[in-house]
Amino acid sequence: MGLPRTFVGFSSTDINYYRLMLAWKEHEHIDFDFADCQLAKEINSEDESYIKRKCRERIGMAGTFISLIGSDTRNKHKYVRWELEVALEKDCRIIGVNLDGTRQISQEKCPPIIRDAGAIFVPYSPKIIAYALENYEMHEKGNWHYKDDVYKKLGYK
Repeated sequence: MGLPRTFVGFSSTDINYYRLMLAWKEHEHIDFDFADCQLAKEINSEDESYIKRKCRERIGMAGTFISLIGSDTRNKHKYVRWELEVALEKDCRIIGVNLDGTRQISQEKCPPIIRDAGAIFVPYSPKIIAYALENYEMHEKGNWHYKDDVYKKLGYK
């Protein structure tokens, strides 16, 4: 099976978490990989419609959308919420990745647009994100998470 084509959405305050995910991909001792659909380079523009057009093109290439959920993600509307709207329009699988380590939806941090949208929520860790990339099928509604036995099987406590 090929790697899932994935777009990773995040608040600008969480860019280091995205960069660490890229480092996981490159590290030979970490079993983590995905086909990254991010923009090849940062857009050096103030033109919101241009930026959104370029992001829409990249999200359009993806079948999976990972939303990195940090302390301010739920309040980011200009791009974070908009990217999630585009991903839902396109019927992408949504994987909510909680940067605080929570294993299920964090009601106080999760963007409302993906609550009850059929997404799965996992903590920020390479094994469980890789597992979700390989195994999760989007549901029509609800908030989903893996049970403890999945985490145990992957070596988590």
